[in-house]
Amino acid sequence: MFRFLSMAMLMAHAAAFMVPASSAKLAVSKATSSTATMMVGSTGVSSAGSAVDTSLLVQGGSLRTWSYRSPKVEQVQVVLSTEGRPLDADIELWNGPDNTPCKIRVYVENGQLRPFSAVIETPRGPNTIAIRNIGQIEFPIAADVIAQDVDQPTAECSASGMTIQGGALRTYPFDPTVDSVQVLLRTDGRPLNARIELLQGPNNNKQVIELYTEDGCDRPFFAVVETPGSGNVVRIVNTAPVEFPMVASVVPCEYNTGRSMEPELGGDVVIGGYGRW
Repeated sequence: MFRFLSMAMLMAHAAAFMVPASSAKLAVSKATSSTATMMVGSTGVSSAGSAVDTSLLVQGGSLRTWSYRSPKVEQVQVVLSTEGRPLDADIELWNGPDNTPCKIRVYVENGQLRPFSAVIETPRGPNTIAIRNIGQIEFPIAADVIAQDVDQPTAECSASGMTIQGGALRTYPFDPTVDSVQVLLRTDGRPLNARIELLQGPNNNKQVIELYTEDGCDRPFFAVVETPGSGNVVRIVNTAPVEFPMVASVVPCEYNTGRSMEPELGGDVVIGGYGRW
């Protein structure tokens, strides 16, 4: 008697929890589609079909690498930015074991207002781009390395080079209507050691780039420096000895013709004007 009752109870419970095959397939398909949606959303692709954000977050003190085995990749563009905090990073090009033909140290006061963008030559692969955030853990940076459709210097930039001897410097002031400038540094095959500074006022460095390249002809340096506001001056210093001159080209890249040239309250200082003490 008890055996028959237990079997009947078990069959009743099983019937209560049984799901039709069509309902089970529908549930599985819904779960799969939701999981796929979560995975796609995590890579930066929204349901509206927006562009993919390939940048990676590099926390303070950590290292990220991008490797390219194909010898067809001869140039890559490195883009670094923050959410308005300072940016302090080391960028290295690794070409084989214990071979670092290019090193860049970059500091930016505001990585959102002035993101770092530079083109690094990568001939004779395989090559690896290593980006290390040497800032504090509270200052993460967004890093992206692009291997297609990289920025190229204009004909004006390539033709307007000026020689800077070793140990010398040259300054390039720009109008407030210039939003960004192109910087191209190269040599005749000798090593390239330089420091690029963006100043906005006396001893007020907004961006500093320290550069080393083992061959300034095979691996020239090209960057686009953002110059918002007024009073921007780009200073190029050849930190190499006098035997290693270099050719520098610094020309405007983008203009903002709609910006007013009149001084703004809290902005430009009017020399000789009246004020309240």
